[in-house]
Formats: sequence, C-alpha cells, structure tokens
Amino acid sequence: EVQLVESGAEVRNPGASVKVSCKASGYTFTKYYIDWVRQAPGQGFEWMGRIDPEDGGTYYAHEFQGRVTVTADSSTSTAYVELQSLRPEDTAAYYCVIPVSAWGQGTQVTVSS
Repeated sequence: EVQLVESGAEVRNPGASVKVSCKASGYTFTKYYIDWVRQAPGQGFEWMGRIDPEDGGTYYAHEFQGRVTVTADSSTSTAYVELQSLRPEDTAAYYCVIPVSAWGQGTQVTVSS
C-alpha cells in the first residue's frame, strides 16, 4: 500500500522559513513524481511544485519561483518542501501528493507574529 506520511504542524513568524517532510513507503520511491500542493483556509488547492525523485528534476509554479525548494532523499524515501520569506497568507495545510495515487495527511503551517 502506497503511503505518504508528513511531518507535524509548524508555527513560524513572518520572514522565517519552514521545511515540511513527506516519508513515502509501499512502492519504489524513484518510480513516481511527488507534487506539493497547499490549501489556505476557505481557498482551493494551489499547486506549488514537483520533483522527480529519480533524477532530482524540479518544476515550480511561477508564483512560488525563488521562494520554494523541493528536494528528495532517495536513501530515506523522503521528499521535502521548503518555503522561505513566509507571509501570513502562506498559512495553509501543505500536502505531498503522488498524482492520481496518494496524498499525505497534510501539515498545517501557521504564519503569525
């Protein structure tokens, strides 16, 4: 069974950075892309970026260029998303996703002074 387990909730001040992890199991880690999406309160899902764990290739949504970094560690089957220069409007639940197949449980990130 494919499973994605994310790290726990985070609280940050504006201007800080946050890094969320996503531990994959139940399949060959390098076989599928992993996407990161987020959902702010009362909003729809917003795609942030994608990584190909096989070669580390990344793709980012234009609105996050320069602020987001997606990485993957094949030795631990773990993907990461790091978001810098946090703003209150970055408060959201962040999800790792294998397209069409599986979702992480979500990580709540709250940005507040």
